[in-house]
Amino acid sequence: MTLVQLRHFVVLADAGSFVQASALLCLTQPALTRSIQALEDELGGRLFDRLGRRIALTPFGSEALQ
Repeated sequence: MTLVQLRHFVVLADAGSFVQASALLCLTQPALTRSIQALEDELGGRLFDRLGRRIALTPFGSEALQ
């Protein structure tokens, strides 16, 4: 887990979509997806539910965000 991954997580949670978060972070969407997937793998749970183009924090993700 890196500070960069944590920043990606927080921005994505605030933005509510990978498209908006990647624009805010000046990052490609695939790079942001890889960063979040690596963080999820390390933490051992899904942080977001993917709902089409939108995302929502899972209960695990809400706990991790706090």
